[in-house]
Amino acid sequence: MNSKTTTNPKDAPLCLVDQEEEPPSRISSFFTDSAAPALPVMPAAPLLFPRLAATPPRPRVLRMNPKSRAFRSVVFPDATDAQWADWHWQVANRIRTPDQFRRLLTLSAAEEQALAASGDLLPAAVTPHYMGLVSPHDPAQPLRRTVVPTSHEAVRAPGEADDPLGEEHQSPVPGLVHRYPDRVLLLATSFCSTYCRYCTRSRVVGQERIDRHRLEAAFDYLRRARGVRDVLVSGGDPLTLEDDALEWILASLRAIPHVEIVRLGTKVPAVLPQRVTPQLARLLRKFHPLWLSLHFTHPDECCHETQQACERLADAGIPLGSQTVLLKGINDDLPTMKALLHALLRMRVRPYYLYQCDPITGSRHFRTPIATGQEIVRGLRGHTTGYAVPTYVIDAPGGGGKIPVMPDYVAGRAEDGGVELRNYEGKTFRYPDGAGE
Repeated sequence: MNSKTTTNPKDAPLCLVDQEEEPPSRISSFFTDSAAPALPVMPAAPLLFPRLAATPPRPRVLRMNPKSRAFRSVVFPDATDAQWADWHWQVANRIRTPDQFRRLLTLSAAEEQALAASGDLLPAAVTPHYMGLVSPHDPAQPLRRTVVPTSHEAVRAPGEADDPLGEEHQSPVPGLVHRYPDRVLLLATSFCSTYCRYCTRSRVVGQERIDRHRLEAAFDYLRRARGVRDVLVSGGDPLTLEDDALEWILASLRAIPHVEIVRLGTKVPAVLPQRVTPQLARLLRKFHPLWLSLHFTHPDECCHETQQACERLADAGIPLGSQTVLLKGINDDLPTMKALLHALLRMRVRPYYLYQCDPITGSRHFRTPIATGQEIVRGLRGHTTGYAVPTYVIDAPGGGGKIPVMPDYVAGRAEDGGVELRNYEGKTFRYPDGAGE
């Protein structure tokens, strides 16, 4: 007998998900074969909450850190969100001339003297994004000291040199430094969007043009140097190159069979985060294994835009490491350095190197005693996560390479051959060295 049954809606189970939002079925076709018995059709469950009327989406507003937004509203009031977020616009509107600096900053006597003289000094240039983080009234503000020139740069102290690391003498072809047996430094460009006043390569950065023929000569050298497995691409800042130029360089390196690892050295996430577009992230991920060494100086650089840039690179599967130069009056105290290192970890950047400032000409006002760096590392070890502790190194003058100068935790040796060790609290412990002999 055929009978039609009905189900009382009150007896149906409650459903917390709108049925129209259920994901598509992933049931295998094996279970939906026509020969298989039909599954019973369940009645639709009533909605727990009534549908709300659709509201039109709000217009998207560019998210910016408060300092840059305030700076933009005063200095670039006519700039649109699209322009501010465009890295080409940022580069085209850099603060470069003495008049621009005078208009935006209350200059100290040392700054005024340097900007008036300029001459053979490293060029001055700051992106609008980074200038928004700079104090307009305090010449001693850390970020301001790193990008605004002062007359101290014209003073040459004993032991300083234009090429303190001896790169020119370890360059078999122009634009390539071969210091270590299995790795080289490739200078892909001399351009930076923002010039750091303590730059190791201030003798060439912003002052020479690197063309395709020079890079091809470097690639030819690498094809013959079969012991090279690691290439660090730097400059200048390689991420200021256009996508097609950067892709050509990376593809040329990847075409060399014995080159296993490619690294890019850049400060773009800190000074020009708008450059890190989804298109750039997709381009870079094609050339794995690819690593990025990011230059950070102070926790004030770690704003929303910079965090977004780092996360976009990390999401592309690119390991990120940081390189920080120890600078007097800028980051040479433990609280500032710890704040920077913790901010980097939150942005998924692993602190890698803490550099003693290279003795370039005019750098005495930036350099600290070596003991200062060792005390900072000693104040980090054991007092914060190990991932936050960088290796403190000196790039030896004359081309000796990086030499670790970490604190010594070996207190001495006992008469029986054991080793006396000192921990982060200053307590001494004994390890039975050689017990298995």
